[in-house]
Amino acid sequence: MTSSPSVIPTPVVARGWGWRHASRLAWAVTDLDLRIDAGERVLLLGSSGSGKSTLLQAIAGVLGDDEGESVGELLVGGRDPREARGTVGLVLQDPDSQVMLARVGDDVAFGCENLGVPRDEIWNRVSEALEAVGLDVPLDHPTTALSGGQKQRLALAGVLAMRPGILIFDEPTANLDPDGVKQVRDAVTRVAETTGATLVIVEHRVAVWRDLVDRVVVLSADGGVLADGAPDRVLGDRGAELADAGIWVPEFPPTVPVRRRGDSSVLESATGLAVGPARGVIVADEIDLRVESGRVLAITGANGAGKSTLGLTLGGLIPALGGTLDASPLAGGLSAQPYRWASRELLTRVGTVFQDPEHQFLARTVRDELLFGPRLLGYPDADLEAIADDLLARLRLERLQRANPFTLSGGEKRRLSVATVLATKPRMLVLDEPTFGQDRTTWIELVGLLNTLADDGTGIVAITHDAELVDSIADDVYRMGSR
Repeated sequence: MTSSPSVIPTPVVARGWGWRHASRLAWAVTDLDLRIDAGERVLLLGSSGSGKSTLLQAIAGVLGDDEGESVGELLVGGRDPREARGTVGLVLQDPDSQVMLARVGDDVAFGCENLGVPRDEIWNRVSEALEAVGLDVPLDHPTTALSGGQKQRLALAGVLAMRPGILIFDEPTANLDPDGVKQVRDAVTRVAETTGATLVIVEHRVAVWRDLVDRVVVLSADGGVLADGAPDRVLGDRGAELADAGIWVPEFPPTVPVRRRGDSSVLESATGLAVGPARGVIVADEIDLRVESGRVLAITGANGAGKSTLGLTLGGLIPALGGTLDASPLAGGLSAQPYRWASRELLTRVGTVFQDPEHQFLARTVRDELLFGPRLLGYPDADLEAIADDLLARLRLERLQRANPFTLSGGEKRRLSVATVLATKPRMLVLDEPTFGQDRTTWIELVGLLNTLADDGTGIVAITHDAELVDSIADDVYRMGSR
């Protein structure tokens, strides 16, 4: 592997390091002793809540003293991470959250401009970075016209243009379709081979990255490192143990109980439906489907096909732009169009889980978040406590009930977002990527819960790229195509 002369691979060293968020009693990471040598490629694994994202944020130097406290020592290139920010590039899981500007070239140049790189040098770097990630579009190409995989490569190009010595990725393919996953993996492979930068990748699904990395490090939920070594040795020799600890090991696929699949009835039907954002731009049309009680409808398709927009429409949160959406079986005397229902009327009829969990958090603690809907409906105090205790236990959130929802890990946030809609017992659920960020254990439990809800008569819509989820619980599949 040859390194670009302008990139100096950077090591990371942790000695007894730990971090605790300001609003939490428990430590997110404890007793971490770890050395990542310059130029190494590391896949960082761990069960949900083991501190993977916290460690990445610390390496990137974005954890401030006012956000929590640390113990021990964490060094990036021999310095405090906050002093080494220019040498670290961070790529997150949500492609849209990383796009800053309207044109591709300007977006890639953004980081360099903040670093004070001379203008002529910036545009040389922009061209080199776009070539390195294989994003062959004009510099003035609109960022809004990019697919999810292209946006993630754009984010990688923007980071790469800053010439960091270490590249860290927090579930960079979690929200991508299979083609987007391949695009991003190929781009990261090219970058690794051409720059020699240190790579640290967090991803629950290890098969995508197994052949690229030199080393697998597994964080323990109890602190420290559970396993560390070459991928085949760690995942092969200790595969069963790691699978039991919640790690996704390809040789140990998850299993879920078989559904009963009893009688069903139509809850909502779409005929010739056209959907788009509220401003009226149609992103998908001619949609014909039915949501039925006791059945699971999986909605799949490429990034940008309009899946999330369709979900918001089915959930009554945005109006249809054409065709017919009939929810009269759920209406109980209300309008047949769910968009016309008030928020209180939606709570017991249709519950929607957004793709980004943070978009639906309203309270200061996990427990209060769970109780927001039931309180709005005027449930008695005794019922409120029973609802909270049940959902906290079913979704493994008991120890986090007093935590601020925004300090949870990605997988914990997703489970909380699912729990909040279950709290009001709606007859129909619309779940946008319900399993992203879940370790093997919580995935099995969450899918088992959805199976139970379907068996009890709930109609479920699951918008997903998760092929295992579709195979496990879907009764019907509606595949959307890009316009």
